[in-house]
Amino acid sequence: MAPRVRTTARTDDGTAAAIVPPDAGIDDLRAAAAGCRACDLWARGTQTVFGAGAEGARMLFVGEQPGDEEDRRGAPFVGPAGKLLDRALAEAGIDRRAVYVTNVVKHFKWVPKGKRRIHSKPSGREIRACKPWLEAEIEAVRPDVVVCLGATAAQALLGASFKVTERRGELIDAEGRRAAATVHPSSVLRAQDDESRRAAYAAFVDDLRRVVAALGRC
Repeated sequence: MAPRVRTTARTDDGTAAAIVPPDAGIDDLRAAAAGCRACDLWARGTQTVFGAGAEGARMLFVGEQPGDEEDRRGAPFVGPAGKLLDRALAEAGIDRRAVYVTNVVKHFKWVPKGKRRIHSKPSGREIRACKPWLEAEIEAVRPDVVVCLGATAAQALLGASFKVTERRGELIDAEGRRAAATVHPSSVLRAQDDESRRAAYAAFVDDLRRVVAALGRC
């Protein structure tokens, strides 16, 4: 039976913690998160975009937030950055069907620009409000490694002072779990020209290969 969804606009501590069902699997967490109003982003997003993939996956990938296409389709990493991630995973020897992908924030934060909806960085309060969902996903999946894609995800899980540029591709022990960090695939797409884009993509794939190799040595 799916959990009853509580849809109050605020929870007592300003986070989603009070409405996260304890010891729940991914399906029950997803059902509960559909009604989350722990921050104001629910009002502009089309829907909650929860994580997806294999429960019991060895690798769990965390990005910042869903984008425009993810918001419309209700699934993570299905837009241009997701397609690039799929290609990079394949080149790194990682089966995309055997990983779990999610975001720190589960609603799309955007500002209008003409007819377009442009990504806007989530605030610290919005990240804190949504983090209990991410922690519950990690607990349900129990991956061997959590791979943070970009600075927002890395700092949410590894601390505000963490710098992806200094420790990318490195296996880290953090609060009782193994983690690693690399760039977000959207940063590869934003590279200024073809040459820099190819170099950024190659470095991204190399980071993923380093994580796989490090896991094999554990």
